Amino acid sequence: MTRLGLLLVALASLGALIILFPVLTKEISYFFSKPNENTPVASSELDSMRFFDEKDVIIAKDPLFSIIIPKIGANSKVISDVDSQDSKAYQVALTKGVAHAKGTAYPGETGNSFFFAHSSDNFYNANRYNSVFYLLNKMEKGDFFYLVYKNWVYKYIVTETSVVKPEEIKYLENNTDKKIATLMTCWPAGTTISRLVVVGELVEE
Repeated sequence: MTRLGLLLVALASLGALIILFPVLTKEISYFFSKPNENTPVASSELDSMRFFDEKDVIIAKDPLFSIIIPKIGANSKVISDVDSQDSKAYQVALTKGVAHAKGTAYPGETGNSFFFAHSSDNFYNANRYNSVFYLLNKMEKGDFFYLVYKNWVYKYIVTETSVVKPEEIKYLENNTDKKIATLMTCWPAGTTISRLVVVGELVEE
């Protein structure tokens, strides 16, 4: 192999490493120190002191609208009513947090609350915006995640996980008489090949 060929291979390998670096660091961190999925969740510091005695309590990033997934250590502000069909709009929203799709239900309501953290234009943006849901593939049926909305904590149990084609839109539909929340991100992490979907149903307590 010529020097030019070796250089091109080295540059390609370096590029792949740069692209996948955020994914690899999160996977390594998860492997060596898995978050405690049973850690209680509170909408604010005040509620934490009021309702929990434990030292370890996950406080929502924003008591008005946040998503918390203890199993994968995810805790992010949610940007509401984002147009999922408007690339410019959701790219801006995803620099601030997880996007809640416009026209879908809000936490606690009957219907489908749809949330996404993905980019669809290039690898750089996929890495930049996907970090909250990088480990979403770790979620399994029976796991829990939480939506914090207007200072209220809503608990959801995972009922379905699947990998679908990018054009699959049924998960974005809001025609259900159940209270569910759908989480979606690009898959594999750092690419835009497919979509990873996690569906949870509200736990009525």
